[in-house]
Formats: sequence, C-alpha cells, structure tokens
Amino acid sequence: MTTREVEHEITVAAPAGTVYRLIAEVENWPRIFPPTIHVDQVEHTAREERIRIWATANGEPKNWTSRRTLDPEALRIGFRQEVTTPPVAAMGGTWIVEPLDTDRSRVRLLHDYRAIDDDPAGLRWIEEAVDRNSRAELAALKGNVELAVATAELTFSFEDSVRVQGDAKDAFDFVNEADRWPERLPHVATVRFEEPAPGLQSLEMDTRAKDGSTHTTKSYRVCFPHHKIAYKQVTLPALMTLHTGHWTFTEGADGHTTATSQHTVVLNTANIAAVLGADATVADARQYVQGALSANSRATLGHAKDYAEKRRS
Repeated sequence: MTTREVEHEITVAAPAGTVYRLIAEVENWPRIFPPTIHVDQVEHTAREERIRIWATANGEPKNWTSRRTLDPEALRIGFRQEVTTPPVAAMGGTWIVEPLDTDRSRVRLLHDYRAIDDDPAGLRWIEEAVDRNSRAELAALKGNVELAVATAELTFSFEDSVRVQGDAKDAFDFVNEADRWPERLPHVATVRFEEPAPGLQSLEMDTRAKDGSTHTTKSYRVCFPHHKIAYKQVTLPALMTLHTGHWTFTEGADGHTTATSQHTVVLNTANIAAVLGADATVADARQYVQGALSANSRATLGHAKDYAEKRRS
C-alpha cells in the first residue's frame, strides 16, 4: 500500500517549552486547534498515552483513537492513530518544536498516511483534510500561544451547578435531547439538530436574549452517557473568539445528583466597542459574556433539575 508523507511548519513568537507544553497537554486542544471538538485521555503514563479525539475534517465531524509518545527533553511528540475512520487506513506523525532563540520557536508537523485499498479518491480526501487541518492547527497554535504569552486576561473559565434530587441519567437525558429544547426551554427559539453517529451531535440553535433579540450559535457535542457532554461552539457570538465547555452529572452516595455547566471563553476584543460601546473595557466584556452564558446555563440546569425530580417522583 502507498504511504504518503507531508510536512508543515510555522514560526511561533513563544518559548519552545511553552509551545511543547500546550501541545503535550491534550486538554488544551479544543482551545488551540480549531478542528478539535474534544479529547478524552483514555490511559496514560509519564511517556505514553492513549487518547480519543473528536474533530472536524473537511467540515465533517470524525473521531479516532491515537497513541502518543512524549519526549519533553527533545521537545518531540509522536502520534499514531490506533482506530481510524474511513477512508483512512493508517495515520501517524510527529510534532517537533525547535527553539530559534529564547522567545521564538519553529514548530514542524509531520504526517504519514495510507488510504483504504489505495483508493485515489480516498487519498485525495485525506490529502486535502491533512493539508487543511495542518495549516489551521499551526496557524491557531501560533495565534493562541502568542495570545496566551501576551495576555491572560482574555481567557477565563467558570461554572454553575445545581443539586438535583433525582437520577443523573434523567438530568443527562434532558441536556442530551437538545432536539426537544424549543419545547422545553423558553430561551431557545429553534434548533437544528443532527446526530451523525451515536454520541456525536451537531447543534445549531437560535437563542433569545433578555432584550428579545435572538442570536445563532452552532456547536459540536460529544456525549458520554450518563455523566458528561463536552462541546465546542464553531459559530460564535461577536464577543467571543472561543467557547468550549461541558455538562457533568455526578450522582452522590445519598442518591442526589450534582449537575454542572462549565465554560471556557476567549474574548474578542475587536468587537467590544461595537457591542458594548466605545468606553467598554475588557472587564466589562468579561462580565457581560459570563452573565449571558451563566443565565442560559442556570435556566437549562433548572429545567433539567425539574425534569429529573419529576421523573423520580
């Protein structure tokens, strides 16, 4: 079978150690790589790990399992897909971070791949996906690493929780069944919902704000019954350049459930004046975004609580 090899690279205005750490710690990936929806660390040691990745390729959500070998001394990370998705027969490669000076690094991303049955159409699809995703990943890595080094105030995380006198499964089901949100949640006007594979969802919805206006967002969601739903927004409101998060449902020994909505946001400073006025600050934008997201999360959690408690009674 034919193995293709390609290489992409970019220069980043950040120390090599910082760049390596952001690539090595997979919880960062939805924040720094646009195609990545969610990464689940299945097993790991100090030098090796097995991870499951959900990401978009050519606009389609896919998932695969990879093994990685970490070499922090050499600033290299090898990866090999363990379970691939057609048309990919095999996929692997290496991240290599090379210090140029104390504040600049070269990042090289190597790939090798094969298509099922050497199918020419499959090879073209993989070639296009690898090229598009590699360029997007490296550009995003550069932008997000340089942003993280320059300022930390634009990125923040927060969460809201409720205590539910009901089963985790029922609270999970309420959030999982997003196609029913327009009839269950007053702030959701319409929903366009698809589940191309079990547990992998595409959710586009029009949400009503307090002033009566509506805005459209689109997210990809990865669902782990009945304890977690991770998501990444790909169509964002004007004040955000990134929004990821997860819903978790934890059942305690007393039979009660804690339902939590967690958000991680990067503010879009370019739109602050247009949205909030010429005198608005980053702090104002942070307060506004957190308030809006928390209001919707608390509303959804409250309805999920009512649903689960009614189901138990």
